[in-house]
Amino acid sequence: MEALAVRGKTLAAAESCTAGLVADRIASVPGASRVFWGSFVTYMTDAKAVMLGLDRNMIEKNGAVSGETARAMAEAALEKSGASLAVSVTGLAGPSGDGTSVPVGTVWIATALSGGPSSARVFRIEGDRETVRGAAAETALREALDRLSLGGIDRKKTDG
Repeated sequence: MEALAVRGKTLAAAESCTAGLVADRIASVPGASRVFWGSFVTYMTDAKAVMLGLDRNMIEKNGAVSGETARAMAEAALEKSGASLAVSVTGLAGPSGDGTSVPVGTVWIATALSGGPSSARVFRIEGDRETVRGAAAETALREALDRLSLGGIDRKKTDG
């Protein structure tokens, strides 16, 4: 959190499969209230539409677990919160699939920086449900800090 504080930046999150774990990890750090705006926990598609304003048709077309949805979540969290940086997580933690071709352990993490483009990366995380969720939350925080250290420079987008 110190990296955000020294830059005068704030962070917001939009979470699906982590269901608040990103927020929990951030809030466990003393002084987080100086930089952490909060988190949108949007587990269901309807929550993504209602809380973040995502287009249901976009989600249905691309899938809830996709780079497009992850980027839209991060961009919406950034816009709605007014934070400097937003991170989003959407994925499939298991124990079984959701009826799509997305394998369990697939997690998309996106970041959006005020004044810059959003980017998304896909991760394949092995393990049981709690392992996937925990690793996704930790990875999301690393991605957010990496994005912050890069400033407005956008890394190569990964779409699969």
